[in-house]
Amino acid sequence: MSYQMIFQRYEMKYLLTQRQKLSVLEAMEPYMSLDQYGRTIIRNIYFDTDSYRLIRRSIERPAYKEKLRLRSYRQAQPEDPIFVELKKKYQSVVYKRRLILPQDQAMDCLCQGKALPLQSQIAREIDYFCSYYHKLSPKVFLSYEREAYYSLDGGNFRVTFDENILSRRQDFSFDSGIYGTPLTEPGMVLMEIKTSGGLPLWMVRWLSEHRVYKTSFSKYGTAYEKTIQPNYQGGILHA
Repeated sequence: MSYQMIFQRYEMKYLLTQRQKLSVLEAMEPYMSLDQYGRTIIRNIYFDTDSYRLIRRSIERPAYKEKLRLRSYRQAQPEDPIFVELKKKYQSVVYKRRLILPQDQAMDCLCQGKALPLQSQIAREIDYFCSYYHKLSPKVFLSYEREAYYSLDGGNFRVTFDENILSRRQDFSFDSGIYGTPLTEPGMVLMEIKTSGGLPLWMVRWLSEHRVYKTSFSKYGTAYEKTIQPNYQGGILHA
């Protein structure tokens, strides 16, 4: 199976109620379809420095920010392939580069500061990122249930719905269970619009009619603010 490894697009986020989700799904029906995976559980492991330099910088909303994570779209054993993803955002445009490695090999390289065992431009970018920030380690495990919709006209316009967004600060493995601290209020849904161009008129009309506005919600940022920052004082994590 082939996977897209390079992304360049706008990503807009909206927090919806269940009623709003049903309404927008109705508006989407003539134009979009649920992808072949249906409702899946996405698992992510975010890497950062001991001082949480990456996420502290990110929540300041600079013009440029970047993150490094491992991602799996299913429960995965140590030898199973997962994605290593470098995600950057510059002036509202998201750039994502990713490659595939076995989970245990990817974790070992990132935690030990070893070069990735691949010869590619993306591997060199990730290696440089790791050497620049130095001594990165797993900091947050994030999981959520996702439904992803694609455009029937063949364009790259996509809409995803994420629910049951959970975070934890231990058990960093994709073969573990799903549990953690909820990051949204019960019943709330995070809708993300992903596109390299503008929004279709029908979506603009729905957003306007229902007075649904963009939010700056960041999953890792929210996890940091809810579960880490309250215990992080004077450069020391107290709990």
